[in-house]
Amino acid sequence: MAKPQYKGDYIRGYTGYTTQTRVKYSSNIRPAYVRKKKTVKRKSNPLAILVNIILAVLLVVYVTPVYYNQVTRPFLTRANKYPEIKTSNIAQIAFPTANYLYNSHFMGLNYLQGTRTNNAQMQKLYETYSMNALESRLRNLAASYPSLKPSVYVWDYESGKHADIASGEVFSTASIIKIPVLIQLFRSIEAGAIKLDDKIAMTDYYKSEGSGSLQFKGDRSVYTVDELARVMITESDNSATNMLLDATGGMNALNQSLRKWGMKETRINDWLPDLAGTNVTTAKEMATLLYNIDNANFLSLNSREKMIDYMSHVHNNRLIQAGLPKDAIFIHKTGDIGKMLGDAGIVYTPNGKKYIVVMLVNRPYNSPQGKDFIVAASSLIYNYMVNTNL
Repeated sequence: MAKPQYKGDYIRGYTGYTTQTRVKYSSNIRPAYVRKKKTVKRKSNPLAILVNIILAVLLVVYVTPVYYNQVTRPFLTRANKYPEIKTSNIAQIAFPTANYLYNSHFMGLNYLQGTRTNNAQMQKLYETYSMNALESRLRNLAASYPSLKPSVYVWDYESGKHADIASGEVFSTASIIKIPVLIQLFRSIEAGAIKLDDKIAMTDYYKSEGSGSLQFKGDRSVYTVDELARVMITESDNSATNMLLDATGGMNALNQSLRKWGMKETRINDWLPDLAGTNVTTAKEMATLLYNIDNANFLSLNSREKMIDYMSHVHNNRLIQAGLPKDAIFIHKTGDIGKMLGDAGIVYTPNGKKYIVVMLVNRPYNSPQGKDFIVAASSLIYNYMVNTNL
């Protein structure tokens, strides 16, 4: 067979040239058995094309104008789409939700402050084992009140054992929010920001309906901080609470303190009486607040004595205290806004036991079953704590 004479020759089966020749002609010489690949045309799917067209039209009609008006145009023109909201560019960038979502306030700016976890100012409750038998009895009791939704937390000082019935669920606080208000007051006293003998005048701004007698007093009546703190706790006076809350920095200052103390869920969103139930907590966080009344690194002995004095003279003795014997000592604060009934405090038994108990009960509005459950649960808990070897 003849050797190819020029580049591009195509000779079937020729193998008689050298390596150099193969290299020279290999780019244009193809074996006969190599065939061109057939191009397979993919069939179009009319339904998929229609769906893509519809999505594209929706994108152009609905998404693009919104994005342009709210993002692109304000960015290019530096124009504020909502001129009635006055805020700095830095605040808009750093805290974009601050106009409607915040729990703290500093130098005229609202912002969200995270809860301290590793460096919380309050001590956590030291929990050991669950009191399973007590929890079972409480659940059986709750089952006999199907219209109620209770949250219960019990903690024993000596052993660290605890009983927990939905203690992490968020409930309205009602007047139980006055416990952190009281703690905030004495922390402010210890910081030198206010004194017990300071005087505050009553005005219409502070007067509040609901519990307490100060709402019926005349304008410009003057009270000491000590008097206001006492009626806030003993009478659950809402007007006194608002006066003390304002004197210690207001709702923003209290929420900021709650974050520093380590509370994740407890917060105040409205002045008292907060009939809508926007002020919230959990049974376990309220127990933690009560526990830290005894924390010498958090409150001084003088503050502790004053707070216990107030809380041991609460007029409402119809809830947890009604389930305790007369020789048991109970320091506490109650709360009632119709749809939620609660009580939170520390029980001192005659035989030397000491335990925290918090009960929050959602109920049909003003249903007496809420009270009945709390009294029955209190008696059940007391008998278990006293008669069981923990």
